[in-house]
Amino acid sequence: MKQLNQKFRSAANRDKKIITELIFSILREYGLKTDPEKTDSDLNDIELNYIKRNGIFDLLENEDGQIIATVGLYNIDSETCELRKMYLLKSERGKGYGKLLLDHALVKARELGYKKVILETASALKEAIALYEKYGFKRYFPEHLSGRCDKGYYLEISSKRKK
Repeated sequence: MKQLNQKFRSAANRDKKIITELIFSILREYGLKTDPEKTDSDLNDIELNYIKRNGIFDLLENEDGQIIATVGLYNIDSETCELRKMYLLKSERGKGYGKLLLDHALVKARELGYKKVILETASALKEAIALYEKYGFKRYFPEHLSGRCDKGYYLEISSKRKK
């Protein structure tokens, strides 16, 4: 596989506009509804909802500094986090970035001490679902799914908390 020229950086609230535009454009591309009042309300304060709660919200930039992808880990409890907002621009798909995003998220989840990663997704996101299943994510049926999601997955991971 060719070398991917990219850089991860932690998102900040000042990035909200570009993050929201990127995520909402991808949701519309797949015919999925945006929900700024509920499902996507976590984007209103990224620092509080992710970073200050033992999570991450990272951006992937290309060599020109353009944000091409997002990925978040949202704290559920001391052992479980939720993979959220993993989206990649259409122009960058098929280049290995999805795997890079998921690898990055799983490394960060282990570093933060989590033992389990859960996620919700929509059937329309076929490429993402195939990637999750390839990584060993298993189906589960949560009591409640967010409005645009119809599938739940989980993965048990071994944690390696940073000292």
